[in-house]
Amino acid sequence: MLFVQICVGSSCHLKGSADIVALFEEAIEEHHIEDEIVLSGSFCIGKCNRVGVTVQVNDEIHVGVTRENFREFFKRNILDLIEKEGK
Repeated sequence: MLFVQICVGSSCHLKGSADIVALFEEAIEEHHIEDEIVLSGSFCIGKCNRVGVTVQVNDEIHVGVTRENFREFFKRNILDLIEKEGK
């Protein structure tokens, strides 16, 4: 089970956290992994960045998640981890 927190604090909100939440919801449904992820919002994770949204996957914090790099981020940090856990 992966625990994913998307920052929805004021800084990340202004940088598009609502879009990132929607992209996560769509990608989770598209890949049929609803039972493998707990998706939640979080007020400031404390790693604000000039570009993009901060996302925490389990204990690892990632900064700079944008609409443009979301697919790559999702594959590398979500799908690949789920695949590893399944083996």
